[in-house]
Amino acid sequence: MPRAMLASFAERLSMTDLRRPQGFGFERLRIELLSGLTVALALVPEAVAFAFVAGVHPLVGLYAAFLVGLITALIGGRPGMISGATGALAVVMVALVAQHGVEYLFATVVLMGILQIAAGVLRWGKFIRLVPHPVMLGFVNGLAIVIFLAQLTQFKVPGTLENTGHGMAGGEWLPPAEMALMLGLVALTMAIIWGMPRLTKAIPAPLAGIGVVAGLVIAFGVDVPRVGDLASIQGGLPSFHIPSVPLSFETFQIILPYAVILAAIGLIESLLTLNLVGEMTNKRGGASQECVAQGVANTVTGFFGGMGGCAMIGQSMINVKSGGRTRIAGVAAALFLLVFILFASPVIELIPLAALVGVMFMVVIGTFAWNSLKILRKVPLTDAFVIILVTVVTVMEDLAVAVVVGVIVSALAYAWNNARRIHARTYDTPEGARVYQVQGPLFFGSAEGFAELFSPQTDPARVIVDFADSRVVDQSALQAIEAVAQKYEGLGKQIQLRHLSRDCHQLLNKAGHLMVDSDDDPDYEIAVDYSVRTGILGGHG
Repeated sequence: MPRAMLASFAERLSMTDLRRPQGFGFERLRIELLSGLTVALALVPEAVAFAFVAGVHPLVGLYAAFLVGLITALIGGRPGMISGATGALAVVMVALVAQHGVEYLFATVVLMGILQIAAGVLRWGKFIRLVPHPVMLGFVNGLAIVIFLAQLTQFKVPGTLENTGHGMAGGEWLPPAEMALMLGLVALTMAIIWGMPRLTKAIPAPLAGIGVVAGLVIAFGVDVPRVGDLASIQGGLPSFHIPSVPLSFETFQIILPYAVILAAIGLIESLLTLNLVGEMTNKRGGASQECVAQGVANTVTGFFGGMGGCAMIGQSMINVKSGGRTRIAGVAAALFLLVFILFASPVIELIPLAALVGVMFMVVIGTFAWNSLKILRKVPLTDAFVIILVTVVTVMEDLAVAVVVGVIVSALAYAWNNARRIHARTYDTPEGARVYQVQGPLFFGSAEGFAELFSPQTDPARVIVDFADSRVVDQSALQAIEAVAQKYEGLGKQIQLRHLSRDCHQLLNKAGHLMVDSDDDPDYEIAVDYSVRTGILGGHG
């Protein structure tokens, strides 16, 4: 990694939240620690469930939640974000684990991390700004639905759950009496989370909901599913372990496709979550730093027996809404999770799943962009379609596919709209020349429309094409201009280009086109007279 990149990250880290910021005191520390505790409690069932989805031991998911969460909290691009094992990655891992075993998964996670570090060093994270807002809305809505659907497995009998490759979808529902009790406790948790801020903000509302419901269930011995019913979370410290796979090209061929997909999904989800948290905390930037942090976290996790991970929008929302604003909350969440694994598993396993489901349901309500339902009729039809499309694809397939599809559809819609903007205003000069004042961008989408603007057969002997209100973008535009010029030349007529911008000139030079300066173009000093030179005509206006 370049020293400049490391120095930049070190400087950012030293300037942020591990240093005592202005106004930081005991009250802020208390809020950060309680927020971290709340997040850690919510991480446990998620990590265990996603480990089941991937077909690995629960501790593999818990170790990933601890290591990825700790490292990204320390060096990530956005304080307040929470990372850990996620379902979006787990559904890709399940096929690899089923065919080749968990050791190949660890090797894949290491390679995945290396690819993410490379993306950060190359500063590819900046391309997340190309994701349109309708895609962001679809992403948020889709993930909210995915989080909701993931909680439904807690309403099923644990021993009957089946891994379908897309999550723990099979299984029998709880008996009616248990279902009613479970729903009642979920509703109580949600009511406490809703009402607690109106009484006091001394304790994060989600933590209060978990504490009150857990206390009632334990005190009265209520028979409902608990964390321990999923699996035991007791374990030791993660130990360094080099993946036991053959060091061969065949192994590389097996793990590379999975590593690329996992790296892409992880970065897309992390960078979109980074933007979302940034909007809530009024902070910007850090995309490339987050890529490197995710890569370092996954590389380390792969060597310590974890399943890898990325940013978790649900837990990030819990953290931010509980008051977590610094790196301390994320670090605390990871350390609390480690304490649960090492020492407090008997207590944590007594927590009713209903309390944690209630917390996640409130996250769903807070995450879903409800205003998007109101604006569907107000925004352009294409944007409304993209919002719905990305939401559906996120739920049916995965986040990476949904975002790519959304960006492609948005880009095609933008190209089509701009292709229809090309037109020209014409007039004749006193000298008898006809001037075409081209308006609108000239690129591959509008090249055909550009050619239809001209009438070589009926135009006078001298034609001037003015690009002052246009912009020539790509090779298709150059070819379109050349085709028009050849038509005029074939009729023995003269064509002249005016008002080509300086970057147009540079593009033409790179393409090897001959440029001729002319006094007819005093502002830009770049004009092309097709009749005085040979070769391919081009322009960039």
